[in-house]
Amino acid sequence: MSTLEPSDAAGEFSEAGSFEEHSSEAHFSEASTFSAGTLVEGLVIRSTGSWYRVVVQSPDFAQSTESATSRVIVECRLPGRFRLEEKEVTNPIAVGDRVSISITPDGTGSITEIHERENYIPRKATHGRRGEQILVANVDHAWVVQSLRQPKLREGFIDRFLVMCEAYQVPVGVLINKIDLAKKRDLNWVDDLQHLYESLGYPFLRVSAESGEGIEKLRTEMEGRTSVFIGPSGAGKTSLLNAIQPDLALRTGEVSSYSGKGKHTTTFAELIPILKDSYVVDTPGVREFGLVDIEPYELSLFFPEMLEPRKHCKFYNCTHIHEPGCGVMAAYEAGDISASRYASYLSMMDEIQQANGR
Repeated sequence: MSTLEPSDAAGEFSEAGSFEEHSSEAHFSEASTFSAGTLVEGLVIRSTGSWYRVVVQSPDFAQSTESATSRVIVECRLPGRFRLEEKEVTNPIAVGDRVSISITPDGTGSITEIHERENYIPRKATHGRRGEQILVANVDHAWVVQSLRQPKLREGFIDRFLVMCEAYQVPVGVLINKIDLAKKRDLNWVDDLQHLYESLGYPFLRVSAESGEGIEKLRTEMEGRTSVFIGPSGAGKTSLLNAIQPDLALRTGEVSSYSGKGKHTTTFAELIPILKDSYVVDTPGVREFGLVDIEPYELSLFFPEMLEPRKHCKFYNCTHIHEPGCGVMAAYEAGDISASRYASYLSMMDEIQQANGR
């Protein structure tokens, strides 16, 4: 079986752009590269719900001298048995997953195996559906993107995303975009946010896709990594990618003047080569971020500032809300835990307890 390691997923590409741009000569639909029944391993680079785009290594890779001919893109389907086995997951496969596929007679692929993930980022399924949605898999670093204005910054969204990344062991940082729109009072607020999150160990960058502020620093943070940008529509995730690598020319949208919320422009997740040896997952806008598989007694484990105080709680299953002898509440009252972070904790705890029927 031909294999493709995650670090090799697009390793032959030295310029930014879509996989299609660099792989057109080797696109499976244009050449009978594999015979029917061939088993190969690859990386999922796009998910549209019913079809998955998988990049695999060409069988003539050893003889290839052109990077464009060393990779083949195969359009794949997922057999129904995987969906039946993963009843609590709305999408058994996500961008970034490593998979095994079997080439079918019509030149497409059938996914036969989903390989074990190094990490992934889930959220509670939306639109009334049960279970969880996997946003992305196997990333080196995640960035929660918020705009200072248009749409407005939501600290609660940031904290929810940080908790899920802590829970699923994904390194994470905070990006505040549209800093060029800041007024003096806004900058004081951002200063406070930066001090708070950096004190908790999270990288914090203030950037502007419009003015270019902070872009070089963000570019340095992304070099040699597979990153993902996640945030609401209109926060400027795609605009930031265009600022980092202008020749990407990705389509961007505008913020609705009526609702103040972003309009979806990116409609599906996609892994994009960007810079040298660097890749980013561009994702559709996320308005809600419901927690997944966190019990009430676990929640404080994912707030770094609560790790030490919780050791002093009188009860092992303390929820840090009303119990006597609570170390976390004592730390909050002493000013060692910020009011905004404790408010986020209470909001998340309420959600978890309601989900558990308590």
